[in-house]
Amino acid sequence: MTVINRLFLEWKQLEGNMMKNFDSLNLHPLLAKSLAYMKYDIPTPIQAKAIPFALDGRDIMGSAQTGTGKTAAFAIPLVQHLLDNPEACALVLTPTRELGKQIMEIMHQLLGKGGDIQTAFLIGGDSMSKQLNQIKKRPRLVVGTPGRINDHLDRGTLKLQKTNFLVLDETDRMLDMGFSVQLDRIFKYLPGKRQTLMFSATLPKDILQMAKSYMNNPERIAVGSTINPADNIQQEVIHITDSEKNDELLKQLDERMGSIIIFVKTKFGTERMAKRLKTQGHQAEAINGDMKQSRRERVIQNFRDMKFKILVATDVVARGLDIPHIEHVINYDLPQVPEDYIHRIGRTARAGAKGSSLALITPQDERKWHAIELLMNPGMKPRYAPEKKKGRGNGSYFKNKPRSGSNKNKVRKKQDLFKSQEERTSREDRGYNERKDTNKKSPLKKSISKKKKEDNGDKPLNRKKPARKNLDKTEDKPVKKYSSKFGKKSERTFKEKKPKGKKVYEGGKAKRNAAKKAAKRKQSF
Repeated sequence: MTVINRLFLEWKQLEGNMMKNFDSLNLHPLLAKSLAYMKYDIPTPIQAKAIPFALDGRDIMGSAQTGTGKTAAFAIPLVQHLLDNPEACALVLTPTRELGKQIMEIMHQLLGKGGDIQTAFLIGGDSMSKQLNQIKKRPRLVVGTPGRINDHLDRGTLKLQKTNFLVLDETDRMLDMGFSVQLDRIFKYLPGKRQTLMFSATLPKDILQMAKSYMNNPERIAVGSTINPADNIQQEVIHITDSEKNDELLKQLDERMGSIIIFVKTKFGTERMAKRLKTQGHQAEAINGDMKQSRRERVIQNFRDMKFKILVATDVVARGLDIPHIEHVINYDLPQVPEDYIHRIGRTARAGAKGSSLALITPQDERKWHAIELLMNPGMKPRYAPEKKKGRGNGSYFKNKPRSGSNKNKVRKKQDLFKSQEERTSREDRGYNERKDTNKKSPLKKSISKKKKEDNGDKPLNRKKPARKNLDKTEDKPVKKYSSKFGKKSERTFKEKKPKGKKVYEGGKAKRNAAKKAAKRKQSF
């Protein structure tokens, strides 16, 4: 046996010993004590591959199946980095509050009760004053969501100049939620010399581009298939009509024992289904993104403590929720993105346990289910043709349609203008009156009617009516017919009354106004 072969076998043996437990990693005594207390004896495959590179200071791009211990894969090197470097700081970014809460709990367990490292948990929906009090203590470990981290950076309350350890968990989910702009802004506040760990279920082009821009020669680590669920999950599918869906759900709930998560597609649907299940005698609670953070934490903690059996949720808990006693996942509504189906059913069968999943497929869900099947079985032959984009996104929408500035469109507008002018002149020749208000006469018609009156020997029309005379007489007087503002003619008789020191003019409004004006003229003379 040559020397090279012997050295190679010794290195493989050393590597095998290192993969069996955490003792060979030369961890800080406080961290090693915490791992023993948490009963972390044997590392998972992703932990065994990622932790040695992270302890050496390398950047990592890691991907693995859900439920395989990715959180500890970056949490252990992070805590070791903070314990070895008293001036170092770390930042962990997560897409959802629930995942951030879970990461913070694991960090506190690894730091131990006797640790002096201050932490801050910065998420949206939480009290700003509470977070400011945490920042005033100068935390060395910050866990938060990109939106709230940017809020504190804009306020100037959070400083990241000393943050030389960065973790991006569920990066693909953050990009799907539209956090790419916030992530770019956060990178500008971080120092150029840092260690970056990025974990993602999938690695699309935008994540690879981000790694190329913000990471330094990262080590690519992949464990297992990220597009297939764990082998210990028993999957069931029931094809059913929409009207029979609710009855089938109640039947399945009665047959299943243990904790259950039911996924629906809308926030309102979680509340409605939880109320309906309660009326049927089931212990159920709802959780969605519109709930206050305190209520969401209370629901998760009660579910973790097994105070109720069924949790009705949206995709807000599809990632990062680590509750070991979840035995069943029911997809009442299929997700919009096929990858979310893998994360949904990954809430069960955690850490090697067994679990089951059920999907209720209606005829409207056939295309979504087929997309999920294609994701899990790439070699499968598609049954449906790809859907064409509708509306303005489709190129056929603009087919044979001129642009707004084209000469063809301008000629068409001129033709429409000439056509409308010809119709207008033809209508005027035929004697049509297009005016809406028939009471208002045109000046031409006024002059014609006035001329006819003069030709017939009548006096020209005078619009001003003479003032009434003899207003002081008290006898009854017949009043001529007059037109009110509603156009009706009537005949009235009235008697004038003389109160003390006042004159009352009775009759129509026009006559009263004329009488007042006449009285004023007499007084002026």
